Amino acid sequence: MEDYAKVYLVVSGVISWTTAFLLTRKIFPKRSFDFCNRIVSTIHALVAVFLASKSVQDWTCPVCPLASNSSPLQMKALGVTLAYLIYDLVCCLFDKNIKIDNSVHHLVSIVGIGAGLAYEKCGSEMVAALCITEISSPFLHLRELLKELGYKDTDLNLAADVSFAVIFTLARMCFGPYLCYVTLSAPNPILIKAMALGLQLVSAFWFYKIAKMVKYKLIKRST
Repeated sequence: MEDYAKVYLVVSGVISWTTAFLLTRKIFPKRSFDFCNRIVSTIHALVAVFLASKSVQDWTCPVCPLASNSSPLQMKALGVTLAYLIYDLVCCLFDKNIKIDNSVHHLVSIVGIGAGLAYEKCGSEMVAALCITEISSPFLHLRELLKELGYKDTDLNLAADVSFAVIFTLARMCFGPYLCYVTLSAPNPILIKAMALGLQLVSAFWFYKIAKMVKYKLIKRST
């Protein structure tokens, strides 16, 4: 993929995600800034998993071939997500509740995916990482959407919490470490390896917070 095509893909993507957010704000004028942003984030998660799954070259070994040149489909999947991450990072700056861990996650991902697009390598590993990181996101956002819709502390909200925790744990703490290991073992660029390690460390930190959250909710529910 030519450099101008990469730039066009990312810039047009940022504009598209921003437009989607503005349309969502117009459709739900009485809802909060965070509510509308989470709807856009949910759409991105579904699109990202679809594009990443579509770009897998061999389902018997989803991360194969390792350290290989990225295919056009893999480049497209990464470009769409890079555009979203840039949009979301800027969008979060306008929100009143800025989370440091989320900002670090975005910066690490932007640098890593940007390096993947620039090198045009490691497509298999990066789309696998895309699937792992985004597959639990719809349930993450559903939890917060339900709270604003008035379903906080209900069975439905608890089901969303538990579903998110289970999928996050399976994806990031079971498949994640394996993907991190093969990425570090393969002859990948140093930035890609740093992203893999950084994302796994952030995932471990979030897993600790999620485990505490689920424990608190279950104890609260039982009492």
